[in-house]
Amino acid sequence: MSGSHEEELARLRAQNAALQRECDRLNSRFGAPAEQGPLQAAAGGGAVASDGEATAVASPASWDGLGHGLTKDQIARYSRQIVLHSFGVQAQSRLCLGSVLIIGAGGLGSPAALYLAAAGVGRLGLLDRDEVELSNIHRQVIHTEASVGVHKAVSAARACRALNSSIQVETHLEALTPANAVQLVRQYDVILDASDNAPTRYLISDACCAAGRPLVSGAAIGTDGQLTVYCHGDDGPCYRCLFPEAPAAGNCARCVDAGVLGVVPGIIGTLQALEAVKLLSGVGEPLSRRLLVADLAAGRFHAVKLRAKSPACVACGSAPAITAASLPQYDYTAFTGQAAANDAAPLPLQLIPWEERITPAELQQRLASEPGAVLVDVRPAEQYNICHLPGAVHAPYKHFSRHLDAIQERLAAAAGVSLPPPAAAAGQQGQQDGGGTEQQDGTAPPPPPLYVVCRRGNDSQRAVAALRAAGISHGVDVMGGMEGWAREVDQGFPTY
Repeated sequence: MSGSHEEELARLRAQNAALQRECDRLNSRFGAPAEQGPLQAAAGGGAVASDGEATAVASPASWDGLGHGLTKDQIARYSRQIVLHSFGVQAQSRLCLGSVLIIGAGGLGSPAALYLAAAGVGRLGLLDRDEVELSNIHRQVIHTEASVGVHKAVSAARACRALNSSIQVETHLEALTPANAVQLVRQYDVILDASDNAPTRYLISDACCAAGRPLVSGAAIGTDGQLTVYCHGDDGPCYRCLFPEAPAAGNCARCVDAGVLGVVPGIIGTLQALEAVKLLSGVGEPLSRRLLVADLAAGRFHAVKLRAKSPACVACGSAPAITAASLPQYDYTAFTGQAAANDAAPLPLQLIPWEERITPAELQQRLASEPGAVLVDVRPAEQYNICHLPGAVHAPYKHFSRHLDAIQERLAAAAGVSLPPPAAAAGQQGQQDGGGTEQQDGTAPPPPPLYVVCRRGNDSQRAVAALRAAGISHGVDVMGGMEGWAREVDQGFPTY
């Protein structure tokens, strides 16, 4: 066993011993049975010293007349919220005895984990299967440059322990799956959904229904965000109550494609932490049956009233079909039509024949040997403005039909011919490819080579198909797009 593994094992054993002593103390005080479940273990009593040895748990203090169980150090640490009139010492005690599982240590989970650790939540679970990337750090503020390449759950746990060494932080490095979801959710008092894909959202909600745990759900994209609490109270709906049918894959925007202003998930994640604090402490009014919608570009927040739990819901209704026993067999990928990938690039597609596609290396060779070639870049303007190949025609795929005339004009200019007037062109449609005039021998000039590129090679295939439908039949797709160009041709070309 390596030294780091031995140190981790020693630390966990010390934490376990401290928790057991605190559990025994609480049993003797409140008369609880000798055996308790994992959620009932006290988390705020014994601290772990820097050498890995647990500190001794003091006897009940004479000044603790209410039996809140907080230590002198805890009172000093959390004093600014304890003296808050609407919060108080008993609420802090409940917070220190509570536990939260954060699913996703990214843009939402980062601020939530930091604030929950700072607030004194006794046991914090961090679940993520990905590693930190440089593109994460502008919004996932729990990670640093030194964390790039480190597992996100491990990186986040380090930050939480550095912020508050008196709490217990647990890492779950595996993906959340139907096989393990209910078991994991049952180990915590409150669940915080900081994921970013539809399959995982449905899975978390279903697991919370099966385990009887409240769910704090947040989302952020662009400059917009939203927040609510599911599975709470007698009439609180679950995610399926509101969305019994999965949204179409094309309607689910992701940060990797749509982008996100870094501070936006920070705001929503912080609000998620607040909802978790309210649920654990019993203070305040949780956002059950209300959806908080934030337009942060305009600085506007408003709450939308949500309908109550649906008796017909297959997850939380009167006769649910999805239960703790049946959930492990449920196919969330088939239900949503999407894979549970966290902010990952879409899978490469094969939409047109292979002979209509070339590699980035082949494109480089052809551009060097074909000075009249036309390159069309179909990425959105915000991506094209970051970086593009010299001379590329910008024709965003979202409005591709609007750019067909510009492409025709560029092809004609490259061929050294002029396009006929619109009326004449209508009568000549289909006679030649790319516009132009006849050569002296009466034949149409050969069209200049035409290549189409996008970010990864999917939209460019769609654009080639659209060109063919418009009568421009010689377009060629560049496989892998500009990301492929950066990998195969020019390692100095930016990726994003």
